[in-house]
Amino acid sequence: MIYLFIIEQLKVSYRVITAGIPLYGEGKGERFFAPFSYFKAVNVWEVFVRNTFSIIALLFLTLILSYCTSVPRFTSRDERYRRESKTQKEDFDRYKNSEVLETEVGTASYYADQFNNKITYSGEVYDMFGLSAAHPTYQMGTIIRVTNLSNDKTVIIRVNDRMPYRPDRIIDLSLGCAQVLDMVQVGITMVKVEVLEWGTGKK
Repeated sequence: MIYLFIIEQLKVSYRVITAGIPLYGEGKGERFFAPFSYFKAVNVWEVFVRNTFSIIALLFLTLILSYCTSVPRFTSRDERYRRESKTQKEDFDRYKNSEVLETEVGTASYYADQFNNKITYSGEVYDMFGLSAAHPTYQMGTIIRVTNLSNDKTVIIRVNDRMPYRPDRIIDLSLGCAQVLDMVQVGITMVKVEVLEWGTGKK
């Protein structure tokens, strides 16, 4: 409907230039839309410019409305990450009842696309869909249990990378861990990190 209106306005503009039809006035002259209609048309070129401006404004408004209606207001980040890990899953069940050697509480984040398939500090290839973590000080291979304090979901994983480098974060988790802990949407969350076994890998 808007496009038909725009086409009609273009036709009117053409008639204004070729026939000198006034914007407003007596007689059979055609009256057409202009956002600044309180100004009087001085000549046909002014009429043409004003009408062209109206058409551009309508096209811009149409584009905005089309974008707003075609794109959802909220898109789950999980939609991009519905894949399975290619890394063989480790069996951490034997650590469920292990003695806690050290406990940390603080903010956790996760890392994904930017580091996927790159070499970690331990020398392993990072699999963002796998279960692993990066810690600023723990020795590589350290087994930890991470608990999301907002929902009590837990995951037992192995440290294989050296991050984060921000003082306000205590651990960076793989995307796979973030999905288990249900923190993909928020990005960061408060967690409890419990050391279950100290690693013997790279310091």
